[in-house]
Amino acid sequence: MATSISERTRKQEAGRGALRDFVTREASSAGFDICRITRPDAIGAAPERLARFLADGFHGTMGWMEETADRRGGPQRLWPEARSVIMLGMNYGPEGDPLEILSRRDRGAISVYAQNRDYHDVVKGKLKIIAGKLAARSGADVKVFVDTAPVMEKPLAAAAGIGWQGKHTNLVSREFGSWLFLGSIFTTAELEADEPEADHCGSCQACLDICPTNAFPAPYRLDARRCISYLTIEHKGPIPREFRAAMGNRIYGCDDCLAACPWNKFAQAAAEAKFSARDDLRAPRLHDLLALDDAAFRALFSGSPVKRIGRDRFVRNVLVAAGNSGDAESVSACVDLLADASPLVRGAAVWALSRLMEARDLAELARTRLPPETDAGVVEEWQAALGGRFSA
Repeated sequence: MATSISERTRKQEAGRGALRDFVTREASSAGFDICRITRPDAIGAAPERLARFLADGFHGTMGWMEETADRRGGPQRLWPEARSVIMLGMNYGPEGDPLEILSRRDRGAISVYAQNRDYHDVVKGKLKIIAGKLAARSGADVKVFVDTAPVMEKPLAAAAGIGWQGKHTNLVSREFGSWLFLGSIFTTAELEADEPEADHCGSCQACLDICPTNAFPAPYRLDARRCISYLTIEHKGPIPREFRAAMGNRIYGCDDCLAACPWNKFAQAAAEAKFSARDDLRAPRLHDLLALDDAAFRALFSGSPVKRIGRDRFVRNVLVAAGNSGDAESVSACVDLLADASPLVRGAAVWALSRLMEARDLAELARTRLPPETDAGVVEEWQAALGGRFSA
């Protein structure tokens, strides 16, 4: 007897459900804390929001965002054959208050996510395991993505029901607050999709109020050019003067808007040791970090996402923090860095010393250090630090 259409449909739905259950079990086994599924066409409003973000110039020097805007705007553009998107989240919640270190001005504040191994490596490895098992079981094609590809993980995660994009534009989960690493598996398999999560921010704007550089021109909008995470990680030149004091001792990233979210009260500290903060990166002394040459920098941050910005940009950040520290112990290290091979470092050293030294002592130092300086940017830093009062 021929199989009826309704019976075939029930079998197909049962098959999709079984495959979905399989993916969920494998995700849990691999160490993911949440797994949800959405469709490639579920983020219809995202391309328009991205276009507005780019048109306003809020991406700063992140030209790759503009170059990949078409593919980034929708998963179906990145891979037309995809039929389902599996979104996975891994908790990296901190053990204590990540903002406590901001009062310890002689120490460097490194964003929670960067205090151990690079999450790209950890998450991608686990995604590949799950994707491989899914492909073997279903015969479907799969692709995995973690942050570096032109994929809008946060809108996809919201569409899949993992959380919602809060007013700080980051994903917020009712179970894990703002502390989730995201990864995705695109597949040609047809899987039952989850319902999207509603926005639960309400009238709260704690994340906006706490931002030290006023990087949010409006709720749900971020001007990356004013964001300390962007300035310390993506920005390659000198830190703009208007933001240096506001940076405080933040030397890689900024957790303020994440940590302020009230939904964090439901989050637990990360269970996996690989996401627990390394002891030497919890509160490193600025004085010690100022002494890092390239080899020492690479050794200290081996396997860490911090390594990707390079020694010169990192020391630039540390020098800004030193200038904000009021710590006289850093003066000698800053003076030594006036002779650094990198103009980026030398310029930041000038600014730090202008904050740590008496004006008379700085002017005396300039008499020997400014005349041989050949970089226009560093000379300009000297002139700004001296208020135009120096004469050879």
